Amino acid sequence: MALTALSPDYEQNIEYRDAEKNFHGARVVYVHWEEHLMFCAALAFPLPPDMPFAAFVEAIVKGHYGAHPDFDKIDWDRVEWMIDGVRTKPDMARSLADHGVGHKSLIRFWTPGLNGFKASAS
Repeated sequence: MALTALSPDYEQNIEYRDAEKNFHGARVVYVHWEEHLMFCAALAFPLPPDMPFAAFVEAIVKGHYGAHPDFDKIDWDRVEWMIDGVRTKPDMARSLADHGVGHKSLIRFWTPGLNGFKASAS
C-alpha cells in the first residue's frame, strides 16, 4: 500500500538510532526464558559477536535470570534453545556470531520439567 507523507520535506531514508553501527562493535541481543513469566518479556543486552556461547550462558543467562526461584533446578543438559525462530543445540565453545546471532536477534530457551513458577505454565 502506498503512503503519502503529510509533510513535503519528509525524509524516506531514515537513520535509525538502534542501528548496529551505533553500538561500538556490540550487537543488541534479546533473551527470553520461555514459560517463566516472572520475566514478562525478553531482556536486551549489547553483546560482542565473538562472545562464546558458554560465556553468554554464564554471564548473561545465569547473571540475569538467577533470581528466579526455579533457576537452581535447571538441568542445563536438557535446555532447549531457539535462535531467531530456529531450534538449535549450541556449541558452547563457539561464538554467538558462529550460531547466527545477529543484531536484534532473539535467543529463547526452555527448561524441560520447569514449566513456570510452581508449574504455572502447565
